[in-house]
Amino acid sequence: MKSKKIILLLLSVVVVAGLLWFFLLREKEHQVLLTTESPKMGPISTSVTATGTIQPVDTVTVGTQVSGTISAMYADFNSTVKKGQLLAELDKTLIQATVDQAKANLTQALSNQNYQQANYNRQQQLFETGAISRADFDLAKNTLQVAAANVNSVKAQLKAAEKNLSFTQIYSPIDGVVLGRSVNIGQTVAASFNTPTIFTIAKDITKMQVQAKVDEADIGNVIQGQRATFTVDAFIDDTFNGRVKEIRLQPSIASNVVTYATLIDAPNDDKKLKPGMTANIVIYTKEVPDALLVSAQALKFRPDSSLAKQYQLVPDRSMRNPAGRESKVSKEKGETEEVPVAAVWVLRGQQLVQQKIQTGLNDNTHVEVLSGLKSSDVVVTGAEEASSASTGGTASPFMPKRPGGGGRR
Repeated sequence: MKSKKIILLLLSVVVVAGLLWFFLLREKEHQVLLTTESPKMGPISTSVTATGTIQPVDTVTVGTQVSGTISAMYADFNSTVKKGQLLAELDKTLIQATVDQAKANLTQALSNQNYQQANYNRQQQLFETGAISRADFDLAKNTLQVAAANVNSVKAQLKAAEKNLSFTQIYSPIDGVVLGRSVNIGQTVAASFNTPTIFTIAKDITKMQVQAKVDEADIGNVIQGQRATFTVDAFIDDTFNGRVKEIRLQPSIASNVVTYATLIDAPNDDKKLKPGMTANIVIYTKEVPDALLVSAQALKFRPDSSLAKQYQLVPDRSMRNPAGRESKVSKEKGETEEVPVAAVWVLRGQQLVQQKIQTGLNDNTHVEVLSGLKSSDVVVTGAEEASSASTGGTASPFMPKRPGGGGRR
Protein backbone atom coordinates (compact mmCIF):
# COMPACT_ATOMS: atom_id res chain seq x y z
CA MET A 1 0.00 0.00 0.00
CA LYS A 2 2.81 2.34 0.83
CA SER A 3 4.47 1.74 -2.54
CA LYS A 4 1.23 2.65 -4.33
CA LYS A 5 0.96 5.89 -2.39
CA ILE A 6 4.55 6.75 -3.25
CA ILE A 7 3.93 6.06 -6.94
CA LEU A 8 0.77 8.23 -6.97
CA LEU A 9 2.65 11.02 -5.18
CA LEU A 10 5.49 10.87 -7.71
CA LEU A 11 3.02 10.91 -10.58
CA SER A 12 1.28 13.96 -9.09
CA VAL A 13 4.59 15.78 -8.77
CA VAL A 14 5.48 14.96 -12.38
CA VAL A 15 2.08 16.20 -13.65
CA VAL A 16 2.29 19.43 -11.66
CA ALA A 17 5.87 20.02 -12.84
CA GLY A 18 4.80 19.39 -16.43
CA LEU A 19 1.92 21.83 -16.15
CA LEU A 20 4.19 24.47 -14.60
CA TRP A 21 6.70 24.02 -17.41
CA PHE A 22 4.03 24.11 -20.12
CA PHE A 23 2.31 27.28 -18.89
CA LEU A 24 5.15 29.18 -17.25
CA LEU A 25 8.61 28.03 -18.33
CA ARG A 26 8.07 26.84 -21.91
CA GLU A 27 9.20 29.33 -24.56
CA LYS A 28 6.09 30.27 -26.51
CA GLU A 29 6.12 30.43 -30.26
CA HIS A 30 4.80 33.78 -31.44
CA GLN A 31 2.68 33.57 -34.56
CA VAL A 32 3.12 36.37 -37.10
CA LEU A 33 0.11 37.66 -39.04
CA LEU A 34 0.52 39.08 -42.54
CA THR A 35 -1.47 42.02 -43.84
CA THR A 36 -2.20 41.42 -47.50
CA GLU A 37 -4.12 42.88 -50.40
CA SER A 38 -4.71 42.23 -54.08
CA PRO A 39 -3.86 44.82 -56.75
CA LYS A 40 -6.92 46.64 -57.99
CA MET A 41 -7.82 48.86 -60.92
CA GLY A 42 -8.47 52.55 -60.30
CA PRO A 43 -7.43 56.12 -61.09
CA ILE A 44 -4.16 57.64 -59.88
CA SER A 45 -2.60 61.05 -60.30
CA THR A 46 0.18 63.32 -59.14
CA SER A 47 -0.59 66.93 -58.36
CA VAL A 48 0.74 70.32 -57.30
CA THR A 49 -1.00 72.51 -54.75
CA ALA A 50 -1.00 76.31 -54.72
CA THR A 51 -3.02 79.32 -53.66
CA GLY A 52 -4.25 82.12 -55.89
CA THR A 53 -6.76 84.88 -56.51
CA ILE A 54 -9.91 84.93 -58.64
CA GLN A 55 -9.74 87.57 -61.40
CA PRO A 56 -11.84 88.56 -64.43
CA VAL A 57 -10.29 87.47 -67.72
CA ASP A 58 -10.58 90.92 -69.34
CA THR A 59 -10.58 94.11 -67.29
CA VAL A 60 -10.61 97.63 -68.77
CA THR A 61 -9.71 100.76 -66.85
CA VAL A 62 -11.77 103.77 -67.99
CA GLY A 63 -10.26 107.23 -67.43
CA THR A 64 -10.31 110.75 -68.80
CA GLN A 65 -7.85 112.46 -71.15
CA VAL A 66 -8.76 115.97 -70.03
CA SER A 67 -8.79 117.67 -66.67
CA GLY A 68 -11.97 118.94 -65.11
CA THR A 69 -14.66 118.52 -62.49
CA ILE A 70 -17.06 115.56 -62.55
CA SER A 71 -20.50 117.04 -63.20
CA ALA A 72 -22.58 113.87 -63.66
CA MET A 73 -22.33 110.09 -63.08
CA TYR A 74 -24.49 107.59 -64.94
CA ALA A 75 -23.00 104.28 -63.63
CA ASP A 76 -22.07 102.87 -60.25
CA PHE A 77 -20.67 99.70 -58.69
CA ASN A 78 -22.04 96.47 -60.24
CA SER A 79 -23.77 98.40 -63.06
CA THR A 80 -24.15 96.41 -66.27
CA VAL A 81 -23.06 98.64 -69.15
CA LYS A 82 -22.99 98.39 -72.94
CA LYS A 83 -20.31 99.51 -75.35
CA GLY A 84 -20.78 103.21 -76.13
CA GLN A 85 -22.95 103.87 -73.08
CA LEU A 86 -22.44 107.26 -71.39
CA LEU A 87 -20.86 106.71 -67.97
CA ALA A 88 -19.96 110.20 -66.73
CA GLU A 89 -19.54 113.84 -67.77
CA LEU A 90 -17.02 116.56 -66.93
CA ASP A 91 -17.83 120.24 -66.58
CA LYS A 92 -17.63 121.67 -70.14
CA THR A 93 -17.40 125.38 -69.34
CA LEU A 94 -13.68 125.96 -69.84
CA ILE A 95 -13.27 123.57 -72.77
CA GLN A 96 -16.37 125.04 -74.48
CA ALA A 97 -14.81 128.49 -74.13
CA THR A 98 -11.65 127.17 -75.83
CA VAL A 99 -13.79 125.88 -78.71
CA ASP A 100 -15.58 129.22 -79.06
CA GLN A 101 -12.27 131.06 -79.09
CA ALA A 102 -10.88 128.73 -81.76
CA LYS A 103 -13.98 129.32 -83.91
CA ALA A 104 -13.53 133.10 -83.61
CA ASN A 105 -9.87 132.78 -84.56
CA LEU A 106 -10.85 130.70 -87.57
CA THR A 107 -13.32 133.36 -88.73
CA GLN A 108 -10.63 136.02 -88.42
CA ALA A 109 -8.07 133.89 -90.27
CA LEU A 110 -10.52 133.16 -93.11
CA SER A 111 -11.30 136.89 -93.41
CA ASN A 112 -7.62 137.75 -93.62
CA GLN A 113 -7.10 135.00 -96.19
CA ASN A 114 -9.87 136.43 -98.39
CA TYR A 115 -8.38 139.92 -98.14
CA GLN A 116 -4.89 138.67 -99.03
CA GLN A 117 -6.31 136.69 -101.95
CA ALA A 118 -7.95 139.83 -103.35
CA ASN A 119 -4.77 141.85 -102.81
CA TYR A 120 -2.73 139.16 -104.57
CA ASN A 121 -5.06 139.25 -107.57
CA ARG A 122 -4.64 143.06 -107.87
CA GLN A 123 -0.86 142.87 -107.50
CA GLN A 124 -0.73 140.19 -110.19
CA GLN A 125 -2.61 142.37 -112.68
CA LEU A 126 -0.35 145.36 -111.92
CA PHE A 127 2.75 143.21 -112.25
CA GLU A 128 1.62 141.92 -115.63
CA THR A 129 1.22 145.51 -116.89
CA GLY A 130 4.59 146.51 -115.42
CA ALA A 131 3.09 148.94 -112.91
CA ILE A 132 4.85 147.32 -109.90
CA SER A 133 8.14 145.62 -109.34
CA ARG A 134 8.77 141.92 -108.99
CA ALA A 135 9.52 142.38 -105.27
CA ASP A 136 6.10 143.90 -104.58
CA PHE A 137 4.40 141.01 -106.39
CA ASP A 138 6.40 138.38 -104.45
CA LEU A 139 5.51 140.11 -101.17
CA ALA A 140 1.79 139.89 -101.97
CA LYS A 141 2.15 136.24 -102.92
CA ASN A 142 4.00 135.42 -99.66
CA THR A 143 1.42 137.24 -97.57
CA LEU A 144 -1.36 135.15 -99.16
CA GLN A 145 0.48 131.91 -98.43
CA VAL A 146 1.01 132.92 -94.77
CA ALA A 147 -2.70 133.69 -94.46
CA ALA A 148 -3.64 130.29 -95.89
CA ALA A 149 -1.24 128.54 -93.50
CA ASN A 150 -2.73 130.47 -90.59
CA VAL A 151 -6.18 129.24 -91.56
CA ASN A 152 -4.97 125.61 -91.48
CA SER A 153 -3.34 126.19 -88.08
CA VAL A 154 -6.51 127.63 -86.58
CA LYS A 155 -8.55 124.76 -88.04
CA ALA A 156 -6.24 122.29 -86.29
CA GLN A 157 -6.63 124.16 -83.01
CA LEU A 158 -10.41 124.09 -83.39
CA LYS A 159 -10.34 120.35 -84.13
CA ALA A 160 -8.26 119.70 -81.00
CA ALA A 161 -10.57 121.86 -78.87
CA GLU A 162 -13.66 120.04 -80.17
CA LYS A 163 -11.99 116.68 -79.51
CA ASN A 164 -11.20 117.74 -75.94
CA LEU A 165 -14.82 118.82 -75.61
CA SER A 166 -15.92 115.33 -76.65
CA PHE A 167 -13.61 113.86 -73.98
CA THR A 168 -15.77 115.50 -71.32
CA GLN A 169 -18.30 112.75 -72.04
CA ILE A 170 -16.92 109.37 -70.91
CA TYR A 171 -18.32 106.29 -72.65
CA SER A 172 -17.90 102.57 -71.95
CA PRO A 173 -15.44 100.94 -74.38
CA ILE A 174 -16.86 97.42 -73.86
CA ASP A 175 -19.89 95.48 -72.69
CA GLY A 176 -19.38 94.49 -69.08
CA VAL A 177 -19.93 95.06 -65.38
CA VAL A 178 -18.54 97.97 -63.37
CA LEU A 179 -16.23 96.56 -60.70
CA GLY A 180 -14.97 99.84 -59.31
CA ARG A 181 -15.72 103.59 -59.28
CA SER A 182 -12.90 105.89 -58.16
CA VAL A 183 -14.52 109.36 -58.24
CA ASN A 184 -17.65 111.17 -57.12
CA ILE A 185 -19.67 114.09 -58.51
CA GLY A 186 -17.86 117.37 -57.85
CA GLN A 187 -14.42 115.75 -57.67
CA THR A 188 -11.67 117.28 -59.83
CA VAL A 189 -9.57 114.97 -61.99
CA ALA A 190 -6.21 116.09 -63.36
CA ALA A 191 -4.84 114.52 -66.53
CA SER A 192 -1.58 116.45 -66.75
CA PHE A 193 0.83 113.49 -66.29
CA ASN A 194 -1.28 110.32 -66.40
CA THR A 195 -4.83 109.28 -67.08
CA PRO A 196 -6.85 109.19 -63.84
CA THR A 197 -9.00 106.10 -63.34
CA ILE A 198 -12.73 106.70 -63.09
CA PHE A 199 -14.22 103.21 -63.65
CA THR A 200 -12.92 99.63 -63.76
CA ILE A 201 -15.04 97.40 -65.99
CA ALA A 202 -14.90 93.59 -66.27
CA LYS A 203 -15.76 92.42 -69.76
CA ASP A 204 -17.45 89.12 -68.88
CA ILE A 205 -17.75 87.84 -65.31
CA THR A 206 -19.02 84.45 -66.52
CA LYS A 207 -15.42 83.80 -67.61
CA MET A 208 -13.02 84.17 -64.72
CA GLN A 209 -9.42 83.10 -64.20
CA VAL A 210 -7.32 82.12 -61.20
CA GLN A 211 -3.85 83.58 -60.85
CA ALA A 212 -2.08 80.83 -58.93
CA LYS A 213 1.28 81.23 -57.20
CA VAL A 214 3.19 78.03 -57.95
CA ASP A 215 6.40 77.34 -56.04
CA GLU A 216 9.64 77.08 -57.99
CA ALA A 217 10.07 73.47 -56.84
CA ASP A 218 6.77 72.49 -58.53
CA ILE A 219 6.65 74.74 -61.59
CA GLY A 220 8.74 72.30 -63.66
CA ASN A 221 5.87 69.79 -63.65
CA VAL A 222 3.19 72.30 -64.68
CA ILE A 223 2.42 72.73 -68.38
CA GLN A 224 -0.31 74.41 -70.37
CA GLY A 225 -3.57 72.46 -70.71
CA GLN A 226 -3.35 70.48 -67.47
CA ARG A 227 -6.55 69.95 -65.47
CA ALA A 228 -6.98 71.89 -62.26
CA THR A 229 -9.54 72.05 -59.48
CA PHE A 230 -9.94 74.65 -56.76
CA THR A 231 -12.13 75.67 -53.86
CA VAL A 232 -12.99 79.02 -52.31
CA ASP A 233 -13.92 79.74 -48.71
CA ALA A 234 -17.32 81.15 -49.67
CA PHE A 235 -18.40 77.80 -51.18
CA ILE A 236 -16.27 75.32 -49.29
CA ASP A 237 -18.35 72.30 -50.40
CA ASP A 238 -18.11 73.17 -54.11
CA THR A 239 -15.20 72.15 -56.31
CA PHE A 240 -14.56 74.29 -59.40
CA ASN A 241 -12.78 72.99 -62.49
CA GLY A 242 -10.39 74.70 -64.88
CA ARG A 243 -7.39 74.32 -67.19
CA VAL A 244 -3.91 75.81 -67.05
CA LYS A 245 -3.91 78.61 -69.63
CA GLU A 246 -0.58 80.36 -69.18
CA ILE A 247 2.61 80.14 -67.13
CA ARG A 248 4.26 83.52 -66.80
CA LEU A 249 8.05 83.59 -66.81
CA GLN A 250 8.40 86.59 -64.51
CA PRO A 251 9.18 85.35 -60.98
CA SER A 252 7.76 86.80 -57.81
CA ILE A 253 10.01 86.80 -54.74
CA ALA A 254 8.62 87.24 -51.22
CA SER A 255 10.53 86.29 -48.06
CA ASN A 256 13.10 84.44 -50.22
CA VAL A 257 10.32 82.27 -51.70
CA VAL A 258 10.17 82.25 -55.50
CA THR A 259 6.81 81.67 -57.15
CA TYR A 260 5.53 81.91 -60.71
CA ALA A 261 2.14 83.26 -61.74
CA THR A 262 0.08 80.53 -63.42
CA LEU A 263 -3.26 81.45 -64.99
CA ILE A 264 -6.10 78.93 -64.84
CA ASP A 265 -9.34 79.31 -66.77
CA ALA A 266 -12.40 79.18 -64.52
CA PRO A 267 -15.88 79.08 -66.08
CA ASN A 268 -18.33 81.05 -63.93
CA ASP A 269 -21.72 80.52 -65.55
CA ASP A 270 -23.53 80.59 -62.20
CA LYS A 271 -21.56 83.73 -61.17
CA LYS A 272 -20.58 82.26 -57.81
CA LEU A 273 -16.95 83.28 -58.23
CA LYS A 274 -16.24 86.92 -57.46
CA PRO A 275 -13.09 88.94 -58.16
CA GLY A 276 -10.58 88.87 -55.33
CA MET A 277 -11.62 85.54 -53.78
CA THR A 278 -8.79 83.35 -52.50
CA ALA A 279 -8.60 79.95 -54.19
CA ASN A 280 -6.95 76.74 -52.96
CA ILE A 281 -5.78 75.05 -56.14
CA VAL A 282 -4.77 71.53 -57.14
CA ILE A 283 -3.07 71.16 -60.53
CA TYR A 284 -2.96 67.57 -61.81
CA THR A 285 0.44 67.17 -63.44
CA LYS A 286 -0.07 63.52 -64.47
CA GLU A 287 -3.19 61.35 -64.53
CA VAL A 288 -3.94 57.72 -65.32
CA PRO A 289 -7.70 57.01 -65.21
CA ASP A 290 -7.49 53.20 -65.17
CA ALA A 291 -4.31 51.77 -63.67
CA LEU A 292 -3.37 48.62 -61.71
CA LEU A 293 -2.72 49.90 -58.19
CA VAL A 294 -0.99 48.55 -55.12
CA SER A 295 -0.49 50.23 -51.76
CA ALA A 296 2.72 52.22 -51.39
CA GLN A 297 3.27 50.36 -48.11
CA ALA A 298 3.83 47.14 -50.07
CA LEU A 299 7.04 48.55 -51.56
CA LYS A 300 8.41 49.21 -48.06
CA PHE A 301 7.71 45.74 -46.64
CA ARG A 302 10.76 43.57 -45.90
CA PRO A 303 10.34 40.10 -44.27
CA ASP A 304 12.40 39.44 -41.12
CA SER A 305 13.70 36.27 -39.51
CA SER A 306 10.47 35.64 -37.58
CA LEU A 307 8.64 34.93 -40.84
CA ALA A 308 11.18 32.30 -41.86
CA LYS A 309 9.69 29.93 -39.23
CA GLN A 310 6.24 30.08 -40.84
CA TYR A 311 6.97 30.75 -44.51
CA GLN A 312 9.58 29.84 -47.04
CA LEU A 313 11.25 33.05 -48.25
CA VAL A 314 12.05 33.07 -51.98
CA PRO A 315 14.07 36.20 -52.85
CA ASP A 316 14.61 37.40 -56.40
CA ARG A 317 18.35 37.09 -56.99
CA SER A 318 18.26 39.67 -59.78
CA MET A 319 16.98 42.34 -57.36
CA ARG A 320 20.25 43.44 -55.79
CA ASN A 321 18.84 46.90 -55.37
CA PRO A 322 15.10 46.84 -54.59
CA ALA A 323 14.68 50.36 -55.98
CA GLY A 324 16.17 51.34 -59.35
CA ARG A 325 15.35 51.99 -62.99
CA GLU A 326 15.32 49.95 -66.17
CA SER A 327 14.53 50.50 -69.83
CA LYS A 328 11.08 50.07 -71.33
CA VAL A 329 9.76 50.63 -74.85
CA SER A 330 6.88 53.12 -74.81
CA LYS A 331 3.83 51.89 -76.72
CA GLU A 332 2.66 55.42 -77.43
CA LYS A 333 5.93 56.96 -78.63
CA GLY A 334 7.76 53.80 -79.72
CA GLU A 335 10.84 55.02 -77.87
CA THR A 336 12.90 53.51 -75.07
CA GLU A 337 12.43 55.22 -71.74
CA GLU A 338 13.61 54.67 -68.18
CA VAL A 339 10.97 53.48 -65.69
CA PRO A 340 11.30 52.92 -61.91
CA VAL A 341 11.72 49.36 -60.66
CA ALA A 342 10.75 48.15 -57.19
CA ALA A 343 10.11 44.87 -55.36
CA VAL A 344 7.11 43.50 -53.48
CA TRP A 345 6.53 40.20 -51.66
CA VAL A 346 3.75 37.95 -52.94
CA LEU A 347 2.15 35.24 -50.78
CA ARG A 348 1.84 31.91 -52.61
CA GLY A 349 0.70 29.20 -50.23
CA GLN A 350 3.44 28.88 -47.61
CA GLN A 351 5.93 30.81 -49.70
CA LEU A 352 6.79 34.49 -49.69
CA VAL A 353 8.11 35.26 -53.17
CA GLN A 354 9.93 38.49 -53.95
CA GLN A 355 8.50 39.95 -57.17
CA LYS A 356 10.10 42.67 -59.31
CA ILE A 357 7.65 45.23 -60.68
CA GLN A 358 7.86 48.27 -62.93
CA THR A 359 6.11 51.25 -61.37
CA GLY A 360 4.55 54.42 -62.74
CA LEU A 361 2.82 57.17 -60.82
CA ASN A 362 3.15 57.30 -57.04
CA ASP A 363 0.86 59.50 -54.95
CA ASN A 364 2.40 58.25 -51.67
CA THR A 365 -0.74 56.21 -50.98
CA HIS A 366 -0.91 53.99 -54.05
CA VAL A 367 1.58 53.07 -56.77
CA GLU A 368 0.81 52.34 -60.39
CA VAL A 369 2.05 48.90 -61.46
CA LEU A 370 3.14 48.80 -65.10
CA SER A 371 4.24 45.16 -65.10
CA GLY A 372 5.08 42.32 -62.74
CA LEU A 373 1.74 41.80 -60.96
CA LYS A 374 -1.77 40.57 -61.70
CA SER A 375 -5.01 41.43 -59.96
CA SER A 376 -5.16 37.87 -58.62
CA ASP A 377 -1.83 38.12 -56.77
CA VAL A 378 -1.78 38.42 -52.97
CA VAL A 379 0.68 41.15 -52.04
CA VAL A 380 2.03 41.50 -48.50
CA THR A 381 1.87 45.03 -47.08
CA GLY A 382 2.93 44.35 -43.47
CA ALA A 383 3.45 41.85 -40.66
CA GLU A 384 2.86 41.86 -36.93
CA GLU A 385 2.74 39.40 -34.05
CA ALA A 386 -0.64 37.87 -33.32
CA SER A 387 -2.33 39.28 -30.23
CA SER A 388 -3.71 37.11 -27.49
CA ALA A 389 -7.14 37.59 -29.01
CA SER A 390 -5.91 36.20 -32.32
CA THR A 391 -4.41 33.08 -30.72
CA GLY A 392 -7.44 32.24 -28.57
CA GLY A 393 -6.26 33.69 -25.25
CA THR A 394 -8.14 36.14 -23.09
CA ALA A 395 -7.51 39.72 -24.15
CA SER A 396 -7.12 42.45 -21.55
CA PRO A 397 -10.18 44.75 -21.45
CA PHE A 398 -7.81 47.73 -21.05
CA MET A 399 -5.94 47.14 -24.34
CA PRO A 400 -7.21 49.00 -27.45
CA LYS A 401 -8.88 46.83 -30.05
CA ARG A 402 -7.40 46.49 -33.53
CA PRO A 403 -9.32 48.50 -36.18
CA GLY A 404 -10.78 46.66 -39.13
CA GLY A 405 -8.69 46.76 -42.32
CA GLY A 406 -7.04 44.67 -44.99
CA GLY A 407 -6.87 40.92 -45.03
CA ARG A 408 -4.67 39.11 -42.48
CA ARG A 409 -3.14 35.69 -42.85
